[in-house]
Amino acid sequence: MNKTLLAVALLASTGLVQAEEVKFVTNAAYAPFEFVDENNEMQGFDIDLAKAICEVQKLDCSFHNQAFDSLIPSLKFRRYNAAIAAMDITPERAKQVDFSDIYYVNSAVFVTPIDKFTELDQLQKDTVGVQNGTSHQKYIQDKLEANGMTARPYQSVQDALLDMSNGRINAVFADTAVVGDWLAKNEGYAVLGERITDDDYFGTGFGIAVTKGNQVLLEQINQGLSQLKENGTYDKLYQQYFPK
Repeated sequence: MNKTLLAVALLASTGLVQAEEVKFVTNAAYAPFEFVDENNEMQGFDIDLAKAICEVQKLDCSFHNQAFDSLIPSLKFRRYNAAIAAMDITPERAKQVDFSDIYYVNSAVFVTPIDKFTELDQLQKDTVGVQNGTSHQKYIQDKLEANGMTARPYQSVQDALLDMSNGRINAVFADTAVVGDWLAKNEGYAVLGERITDDDYFGTGFGIAVTKGNQVLLEQINQGLSQLKENGTYDKLYQQYFPK
């Protein structure tokens, strides 16, 4: 084997060679970030942003849908190259995958039926719906469980919101933008308390996760994000999905 082929083989073994197809994975049940439309096509801010990155970086990209709590394991086992799924950058996750630059500054809120509660302390002994494997679940477990609050995990936040609508739980804890999107379509509910921006869980922001050590792809994604912010595409997408 000559030196060039040997170098390529070594890079491939460490995941540093860019694949011909970049396989993005997401959990398309988290509008407005990612969702499946009436034509069974994935849409949303994250999807459009990733497609725009692929376009400016001239990457051949595909998009795949699976449960949120399986996204990081799927990257670790190299089934996919990157995950974009409204994923908070946390110290625990950063040990398992590498993250792009922040592309969305996040916060989280509790949503409950109107007039059921007047302050957040009233939820202390209650059960709150969360999406399984999320920062919301971990935040309740770490910060609020000792006071009596219980996090009930669901496969998707939409399942949790549906259970609240049917009276099975009294509250859901999710990202502010997701709750806002849902409230615009559902009457009789409201945000309870202030937005939560704890840096260990939500305040750092969302990042695109890539397989640990894939610096080539990480750099391409970061360069793409920078280009989209410079050429105005990012702002257009932001205004489309998060109008004031």
